[in-house]
Amino acid sequence: MIDRASGLPAYRQVADELRKKINAGEYHPGDKLPSERVLVDTYQVSRITIREAVGLLRAEGLVSAEHGKGVFIRPPHKVERLSRSRLSRAARSANKAAFFGDAAAHQFTPAVEVEIRTEEASAEIAAIFDIGEGDEVLVREQVMSADGQPIQLATSRLPRSITAGTAIEQTDTGPGGSYARLEEAGHVLGHFSETVGARMPTPEETSLLQLSAGTPIIVVRRVAFDREGVAVEVNDMRLSGDRYELAYEFPAD
Repeated sequence: MIDRASGLPAYRQVADELRKKINAGEYHPGDKLPSERVLVDTYQVSRITIREAVGLLRAEGLVSAEHGKGVFIRPPHKVERLSRSRLSRAARSANKAAFFGDAAAHQFTPAVEVEIRTEEASAEIAAIFDIGEGDEVLVREQVMSADGQPIQLATSRLPRSITAGTAIEQTDTGPGGSYARLEEAGHVLGHFSETVGARMPTPEETSLLQLSAGTPIIVVRRVAFDREGVAVEVNDMRLSGDRYELAYEFPAD
């Protein structure tokens, strides 16, 4: 099955064949790949070649290795992040905004771990909020999971001048989340701004999101503004690049 005259490295040819079988459904999510010895015999290549081929599939997020158990096909946790109405008041009222809306649309079980802390505003954050550098801001660190698999990290920052004494400073902010509590406190939301990019993850992000080697992350910064145009929240999100796709709709007028 390996074409020695093709010029394509043998490990790439093996990886291509295994990828085709995975995509064709010959191997299902959760299935164990044949052992290294079986793959060596099947493709008539060395163990090093098989390890390089499997390493390539791991980097692509198609398989994962479990120490002492083998290599398994990863479930295709593709989450479509819909822009349409994801932050609307109606969605918040139904408790289906943002991540919980994605969960309802794609029928996965969502879970969110939250840590609360405070910090001094950096020059960048102070400029966005129009507060003094070093002023206190509330930080909400969240790890979001789909069916037990971490897929998103979010770091939300808000001026403490507007969060003190509100449920925003609790791990459970109640129905509708932080945005509902902001509006209850008189900060009626007017619009949101998002910027999207991509980069390689830090070691901490790789660990928290359980990423395979070489997997990039999608980075999204959302700034929430009230009706007076004042920024009230900055949310920096990091999404698993192999598990998320972003969907947008635009009017044609």
